[in-house]
Amino acid sequence: MKPELARDLIDAQFPQWRHLPIERVGTHGTVNAVFRLGDELAVRFPQQEEDLVAEAAAARELLGATRFRTPEPIALGEPGLGFPRRWAVQTWLPGDVPTEDSHADSEGLARDLAEFIAGVRALDPGDRTFRGRGRGGHLPDHDDYLADCFRRSEGLLDVPPLRRLWAELRELPRETPDVMCHRDLIPGNLLTGGDRLTGVLDVGGFGPSDPALDLVCAWHLFDAGAREVLRAELKCGDLDWERGRAWAFQQAMGLVWYYHRTNPTMARLGRSTLRRLLSASRPATGR
Repeated sequence: MKPELARDLIDAQFPQWRHLPIERVGTHGTVNAVFRLGDELAVRFPQQEEDLVAEAAAARELLGATRFRTPEPIALGEPGLGFPRRWAVQTWLPGDVPTEDSHADSEGLARDLAEFIAGVRALDPGDRTFRGRGRGGHLPDHDDYLADCFRRSEGLLDVPPLRRLWAELRELPRETPDVMCHRDLIPGNLLTGGDRLTGVLDVGGFGPSDPALDLVCAWHLFDAGAREVLRAELKCGDLDWERGRAWAFQQAMGLVWYYHRTNPTMARLGRSTLRRLLSASRPATGR
């Protein structure tokens, strides 16, 4: 999305912010075109249909629930000037986006992420349960998607060991009930200051799911030592830990083939995560 269109939409619908400078940020993103508006605001223009009202409600529920900052919804813009979707204005959160290897041995970041995950899990889901879409429910429900990923990854990855790993991971049973989760703890949704977590972005998916789902960050970010710190902080048993590995595998398998031409950052993340998953010990099927 061109900055000129973003500027025109903001000026037309929120004239009180006409004087604020605008700057495109986060070009590695996959779902939104993001602009910084002045010093305190961020504007997100979805590149596909999203329920921004539900996203804002999720953001308000998560706001202040942990000591780590998350975006506060400020306003919703309407379609116009050729842009076909609603768009969102949120608070700007300072910090640096980590990469797949920038904090690979960071025990401080591992402890902070464990604290964030535990704080989100402690929130009351009420009568809500997993909605049945995306990651976070029944692992074998993703067999068809993984089969497509394996086919599309031929020539990009060594597929046979990946097929064998999924054949093991998909069999892991589920014994823990749904809890509240962020549901997309990839590096691009995290903010750091040095060795510590300062904020978490893209909170619209916040909701109930398999508690193992947020463990994907262990495989996206950390080598073995820091992973074990996160696991110990959460007192995570073998079964949930391996299910977290399964969800990380499901996510990573879609990144390389889908983004290898259009988004090198995401494709590189997929490769790095798959290397970590393959180098770990075999899945445990008991507690």
